[in-house]
Amino acid sequence: MINYQKLLFHLEQQGRKHIHPNYTFQKEDFPYIVRLAAYFLNDEEKCKELQMDLSKGILLTGPIGIGKTTWFRLMQRIMVKEQKFFYTTCRDVSFEFIKEGYNTIDKYSKGIPFDFPMKNICFDDLGTENNIKYFGNECNVMAEIILSRYDLFMNLNIKTHITTNLSASEIEKYYTERVRSRLRQMMNVLAVPASRKDKRN
Repeated sequence: MINYQKLLFHLEQQGRKHIHPNYTFQKEDFPYIVRLAAYFLNDEEKCKELQMDLSKGILLTGPIGIGKTTWFRLMQRIMVKEQKFFYTTCRDVSFEFIKEGYNTIDKYSKGIPFDFPMKNICFDDLGTENNIKYFGNECNVMAEIILSRYDLFMNLNIKTHITTNLSASEIEKYYTERVRSRLRQMMNVLAVPASRKDKRN
């Protein structure tokens, strides 16, 4: 049985070692970090108690500067093999698209044989990328990738994780109602209240 109090202490130490010497969790962070930790450690009993579905990915939403990216990076230090994920940012994906074109959408959905296999991926900071033009054609790259990865989830149980500062209604506005609906089906939604203050101030 996992002692989550000790685990939170361990993660905080990892944060101080790898992120910032003064890194610390706030009390309000605990419910989210415990949920993430239970999920990435495949703790079935705890996940059931917390209503986390291990067959789905995670959509972590909340205001800027509360530590969402850092929490996911800390999970990479404790997660079990089955939950390993590749990390990238949505902005980096959009820059890749500018250079590589539509192959980028294939890469993050179907994978590239012998080079980039299909895998669990965390796309950080959804909403910071822009609609990109490639040879005059505008493309909402992340919307296309999410829709393709929904098919991967349904057919092959490959998971997608996303962090974003956007609310559900903003996701619908920027990426369509269809994308919002798919995200709900393929992910556990962890929503940090908009009232939480930016820790960097």
